[in-house]
Amino acid sequence: MSRPDGPEPRRLTRWWRRRSLRTRLTVIAATAIAVSVFMAFQVASELMDWQLQDTTENELRAEAHVLATTAERAGLAQVWLPPYPGSGRLVRVVLPDGSTRTPAGQPELPPVSEQAGRVVRGASADLMESNDSDDDGHLVYTLRAGDGAVQVARVADDTSINQFGFGMLLIGLLCVVGGALVGRTVARTGLAPIDRLTAAAVQVARTRDLDADIPDEGGGEIRRLIQAINDMLAALRDSRQAQRLLAEDAAHELKTPLTSLRLNIELLVRLDRRGTLDTALTAESRTRLLNDLGTQVAELSTLAAELTDLARGDAGDESTELLDLADVVVAATAQARSRMPDLEVALDVATVWVSGRPAALQRAVLNLVDNAGKWSPTDQPVQVRLRAEGASAVLEVDDAGPGIDATDVPRVFDRFYRAETARALPGSGLGLSIVQRVVHAHGGRATVARSARGGALLRIDLPATAPATPVARLTAGEDSTPR
Repeated sequence: MSRPDGPEPRRLTRWWRRRSLRTRLTVIAATAIAVSVFMAFQVASELMDWQLQDTTENELRAEAHVLATTAERAGLAQVWLPPYPGSGRLVRVVLPDGSTRTPAGQPELPPVSEQAGRVVRGASADLMESNDSDDDGHLVYTLRAGDGAVQVARVADDTSINQFGFGMLLIGLLCVVGGALVGRTVARTGLAPIDRLTAAAVQVARTRDLDADIPDEGGGEIRRLIQAINDMLAALRDSRQAQRLLAEDAAHELKTPLTSLRLNIELLVRLDRRGTLDTALTAESRTRLLNDLGTQVAELSTLAAELTDLARGDAGDESTELLDLADVVVAATAQARSRMPDLEVALDVATVWVSGRPAALQRAVLNLVDNAGKWSPTDQPVQVRLRAEGASAVLEVDDAGPGIDATDVPRVFDRFYRAETARALPGSGLGLSIVQRVVHAHGGRATVARSARGGALLRIDLPATAPATPVARLTAGEDSTPR
């Protein structure tokens, strides 16, 4: 159950968040000045009140001592009390019996208090007390004199404090208005680069021109913000360029298999319409044609899957976890054997722990083994080796094929790139590109070299998460066929 006062703060928060930054800065500046003026007024008022109180008390003490000296000389009952002039101090003589004498025409003072009576009886020498029981309020000083006491009082006067407070109020209002104007001006001046930045960003969004860098101006946070936005625009340019290249390359690669598939299907349809399908093609020709169609459909399916994988990039939902790379290699090798029953793989893997995404790593290893399987002779196994080397997990896939020509090495990991000798083989030219993307996403490196057997040696290095003593899973010469 929400508290009764819950909705109101939420509405206030929503209202505040809907205000512009200029309005917020103006309100904050005006509020800060108002609070400062209020605090200064409170402190100044207290100091002024304390100073006036102290001055009044000192004056009352001095006047009381003069009156007490005179009363002791002339006697409390006979001392002359001049008529009240109409303003100023008030005096009173308190006789031993408790009766009082006051000047003619003087306003009445409050009755003698119990504490003042103790001074009259000699229990104490003097007393300063404040009487606020009436509207005026009096500050009364009682001093022992002879057998009684004299009292000198003043009516409490808040005129000075009130005048001071009124003046401070006017000054505070002027300061608040001035603070709001200053805050507005500062906000407008300080946010001018933000306005220009917003206008430039709106222009980029409207024209879709990612090549238009926002001019660098200002300093500190503004400059860092502009640089961050320019970096974001550069990343978007690179992403759009990569998408354009991917679309162009995909269209180019899809053209050949689609054309072949369309021609074969058109041939079958034309022969079927003529009613000569059974006579125009021999059984062997029909089988070969259907096999070609199946191969082309399989290539298109593989190409579509690889394009989807590349287009998705690193945005997959698979989470990173601590895993034994040896398990990934064994699983990928078994999957490759299921695709290519004649493929022979010699595994030599050790336990190496890495932090990564299992499915992505398995796809990369599978592509390496598939690529090696296309080139390796049937009587020579593909060698897959995994070991820990320093702080890295090193995976090597070694085939005994013809190797990679030196002119092709720099472009081996490019999308859709296929060497002249590989264009007659099935494949899309995306497998090694996916390998490189996965490896880079895991902070690793993919390289290619010539193996000792004359074929290609593809190697990936991944950061290991924890040092481990290598334990061989399968020795060289064994294959990964499940038993």
